[in-house]
Amino acid sequence: MPERPTRRTFVRTASIAGIAALAGCGGDGGEGGEETTGGDGGDGTPTDTAMEGETETMADEETPTDEDGGGGGGEQRLSWHAGGQGGTYYPLSNEFKTVVEDNTDYTLNVQSTGASVENVGNLASGDADFALIQNDVAYFAKNGTGIEAFQDNAVESLMGVGTLYPETITIVSIADTGIETLSDLEGATINTGDLGSGTQVNALQILEAVGIEDFSEQNASFSQAADQLRNGDIDAAFVVGGWPVGAIEDLANTNDITIVPIDGEDREAVKEAASWFADDQIPGGTYSGVEDDVPTVAVQAMIATRADLSAETVEEVTAAIFDNTDQLSIKTDFISGDSAQDGMSIELHEGAAAYFGE
Repeated sequence: MPERPTRRTFVRTASIAGIAALAGCGGDGGEGGEETTGGDGGDGTPTDTAMEGETETMADEETPTDEDGGGGGGEQRLSWHAGGQGGTYYPLSNEFKTVVEDNTDYTLNVQSTGASVENVGNLASGDADFALIQNDVAYFAKNGTGIEAFQDNAVESLMGVGTLYPETITIVSIADTGIETLSDLEGATINTGDLGSGTQVNALQILEAVGIEDFSEQNASFSQAADQLRNGDIDAAFVVGGWPVGAIEDLANTNDITIVPIDGEDREAVKEAASWFADDQIPGGTYSGVEDDVPTVAVQAMIATRADLSAETVEEVTAAIFDNTDQLSIKTDFISGDSAQDGMSIELHEGAAAYFGE
């Protein structure tokens, strides 16, 4: 069983993961980029819809810049970084791929990654053109605060496109563990998400806010966490994503699960500790065997890009997505041009601003 992490341990490990991704970023607003490689937990295995699980290398000329990233003039290839395949980012990104390719001359290469923090690093390096990230992580990165990886190392090239939907904090356990409340996590073995991910950031913020100090931390993707729960290797896992999360659905279909509520004084403590958390709930029936609504908190998912991507490219991609939300099947109750600036935590890219009339 791993040694119980302290706050200092978390900040140090997050820094290692983040600084590696942010290498070469001077924060001058023009260096661009996110990650080029990923896979669940940043294992270096990029994945797209056509070649799931296969390694793919993108040539430098395939990544649009100010000179070749504009619309018109034939097909252009854009790199879109998502998250783990067991979450919401990856399947939603593939729906974005479809609407963008159906309505523009662009081709999207969707890659599975370790999600928010890793994605910021890849936008900062110029390896990603667009990425999905959490609004709190975006704020940390843009302002050089919150996470040691970004401390005094602001990613000024990070720009907003649009917010999408609430990313629900789900704490899942197997019924046999007896974990039913946050206080039951004291002394437990907990998967807090991929190392350096937005999920890990949120998990440790929540545990600290409610006074859970004695726990052993594991770090793995949502899908791997589900396997750990099945095998009894961990007691609980944090998952951050729009419900239903595929990995939790699969787990609930084979095991009796418990969703740990975040409510009452605990929820107030979490919101007081971090202003980007908002009240949320997981409706009863979302997961097999969980019949009652479960109160919790959420952050916001958003699309981000880099400052040096052309305004024409960003405007065309933004328009393709938000003009065609009726072609989506995931989070359709939330994704709308009318709400796409709700919770936007960083400055808009000029192309997005042109589309939204900002």
